[in-house]
This record gives sequence, structure tokens and C-alpha cells, in this order.
Amino acid sequence: MTKMITAEELKKQRPYSEKVRRHYIQQKPDSPPLACVRTYGCQQNVADSERIKGMLAEMGFGFTDIAEEADLILFNTCAVREHASDRVFGNVGALKTIKRRRPEVLIAVCGCMVQQPHVAEKFWKSYPFVGLVFGTHVIHQFPQLLYRALTGGKRVSETPQEDGVIAEGIPVKRDGTFKAWLPIMYGCNNFCTYCVVPHVRGRERSRDPEIILNEARQLVAAGYKEITLLGQNVNSYGKGESHGVDFAGLLRLVNAIPGDFTIRFMTSHPKDATPALFDTIAACEKVSHHFHLPFQSGNDRVLQAMNRRYTREQYLELIRYARQVIPDISFTSDVIVGFPGETREEFEDTLSLVKEVGFTSLFTFIFSPRRGTPAAEMEDPIPLETKTAWLQELNALQEEMSAKRLAVLVGTKQRALLETAADGYLEARLADNSIVRVVADPALVGRYATIHVDDARSWVMHGTLCEVE
Repeated sequence: MTKMITAEELKKQRPYSEKVRRHYIQQKPDSPPLACVRTYGCQQNVADSERIKGMLAEMGFGFTDIAEEADLILFNTCAVREHASDRVFGNVGALKTIKRRRPEVLIAVCGCMVQQPHVAEKFWKSYPFVGLVFGTHVIHQFPQLLYRALTGGKRVSETPQEDGVIAEGIPVKRDGTFKAWLPIMYGCNNFCTYCVVPHVRGRERSRDPEIILNEARQLVAAGYKEITLLGQNVNSYGKGESHGVDFAGLLRLVNAIPGDFTIRFMTSHPKDATPALFDTIAACEKVSHHFHLPFQSGNDRVLQAMNRRYTREQYLELIRYARQVIPDISFTSDVIVGFPGETREEFEDTLSLVKEVGFTSLFTFIFSPRRGTPAAEMEDPIPLETKTAWLQELNALQEEMSAKRLAVLVGTKQRALLETAADGYLEARLADNSIVRVVADPALVGRYATIHVDDARSWVMHGTLCEVE
């Protein structure tokens, strides 16, 4: 049962926001306090941080990327892979010097990592300079938790173990001005044997479609050119809800909003991707023809051990149907290499699937055991050296496939969104999610443009700017 945080409950946070504001006025009457917020992990974490920064802005904070000059240093963490967790532990540990030099600085850690009891305990026992720890289910209580940490004389930890909540009406301070993250649901019910997400994010719960549409309309009115709908598994949006709107229906509703913008979404689970969803994408002119559809392994035994609940052939049948109704669709995916017990022959099934599909790009990872998941207890006889060699082989294959795909675009004109300035270029993203670099004025970032593709390499193309919309 989804727990909805009422408007009355959120209203109770306002006095704490004002108390925090007054606290810092007394401490720093001549300048606003500064917060340094660092985000690790997925786009959902980015969206959470935008809400945290929205609340901080209401409390009078300015923002800085330099931890040494901040009054509040907050890390929003990811628990999906060991490497990300190790980075957080190392980077938080490095803040000890700042805390020693400036004792008034408050260091806070939140997000998926600390929703794991053993991690929250480690921060509590081994990082005494961390003054505030809070989990994914209490973000809406941040003003109150922050005030307690600032004035209570004690460290604060709040990481309740529950199925999760939905809290509407939290202010948002967005990082971008033309690309926006729009959460449509939270949590996950899939329980893949390697994944900690259901344990730290709670069960699936969908936001009301009208609230989502109102937020999307506001984004379009504010000039945002790309809206990405977010969820751990967007394909299961609306399941069990009385409003009767599924993900395909939601796409149609957002697509009907007047304006020139692109709709993207992530992440999808193949077991819930249906022909009807691809039919909807084909019919909606604003929905991107790029689909991120993680397959994780090309072998049926490994997929079963992962509890993915689809087969290799079912995945390929989805790809074939999608290309039948959307000929220019592009796919990206996630792959885990070296799942416990995976053999060389089973890994070769992954290689053959990559060849058959022809992905635009892949996000590839060596299996990372996560405490509390079934896969962490499975026998794993494959040495790391072997897994590393497999990963390199997979990446080399994908690099070859990507180069062939991009080469087809050379000599064509493509519409793209100018996104970032880097290394003397502007990087623009095509509809299929590939990147082309052009020499252009950085002031054009956030605009659509027509680009002639001049040449292509493994991961990136170079082009000439033809026309700006």
C-alpha cells in the first residue's frame, strides 16, 4: 500500500525551513550559507538531489561545487555497485580534514547506500564527523532533520525500513535549463537476484498521472526541450492503481501537450515491454525513437539465475517487433559480465546477442555482489582476471558495432539538441542518443539544430552546423 505524504505533513516542514534560515542568519549575517551537493548513481538520484536543493534554496542556501567553502556538504549516494560505494566512503573520508579545520561545517550523507542498515551503521561508527544520515524514504523531512543536526547537539540518523512513500509538493531546483528529469514512479518489485534497489527504494508506487502532466506542462512552458520520464521500471507504471493509466497511456498524454519538445524515458524492463508500447512510441511524434532496454545476459540459464523473467528469444522478439513498427529505433542496454557460475559458452551467448541486435552503445559491468541479495551468496568460481578479460572483449565488440552504425550516418543531415560545451566543441545528441560534435557558439546550448555528419569514430561523430532553430 503506497503511503502518501499529505499536504498537512509537508506543511509541518515549513517552520523548520524558517528556523534553519534564521540559524544561519545569526551565524553568517553578511552572506548566505553555501551547500555543496554531490550526487552519485542514477538519474533518479539526480532528481532526488534537485528536490533536496529545492528545499535548501527555500532555507536560504546558495550553492557551490567547492566543498572547502561550503557550510553544508551533502552526498547523495548510490548502492547499485561496489565501486560507487567505495568512492563514497573514500570521498566522505576525505572530508575529515575540512571538518577538523572548520568544525561548524555540517557533513550529511543520504540516499540508497545509507538505506542499507549495515552501511548506515558504518557511517555512524566509523565516520563520527558525519552529522546527518538519512535514507530514501524521508527526503520530505529534510528541513526538520537538518535543523535537528544543526541545533540539537547530537548527530542525527533517520533511515526507516519501509515500502516507501510518495511526497508531492517538494520544491525543485533543477540543474539544467533545457533538459529535465521527471519522476513518474518510485521503487521496484522485480527483485533481480543481483540488485539491491528494491531493498533501498521500496516497492513500486506510481505518481498520479494528472500531477505528472501538470509538472510536464510547467516544464514545457518554462522552455525545456527534453523531458525524461524516470522510474526503476517505467514499463510497469500504473500497475494496481485506480486511475487506469498505464505507461503507454501516460506517453500519449504527455505527447499531447502542445510545444516543441522531446520525450525520453528510463529505465525499462523487458518483461514489461509490450508490442502495444512500441505501437504507442511509433504513433507519438514527440517520443524519442531511442529505447534503453537492459538485457543483462544473452543466456537463458543466466537470465533465470538473475530472476529476469524473460528469455533470450523473448528479448529478441521485442527487438524485431520494435524495428518492424519503428524502423529507425535505436537500442542501448546494460550487461553484467561474470555473473556467478557463468561459463565461457554462456558469455558467448551475450556476445552473439550483441552482434544480432546492433546496439548504439552498452553500459557494461563486472558482476558486483551486493550484501542482502541472493546472488551475493551464490558460488562464484570465475576469477576476476577472467571476468576482466571478458569485459574487454565485450567492449571491443561493441566499439566495432558502434563504429559501423555511426558510419552509416556520415554524409547525412540530422536534427540534434545542442547539449554541452566541451574541448572546444558543442556536443549534440541525436534522436538515436548518439553524439555529434560541432564547432559552434556555446551560447547555442539548449537549441535544436540541423547538423551535417562529416565523419564518425567508435563513440562520437563530428559534423558541421547547418541551421539553428
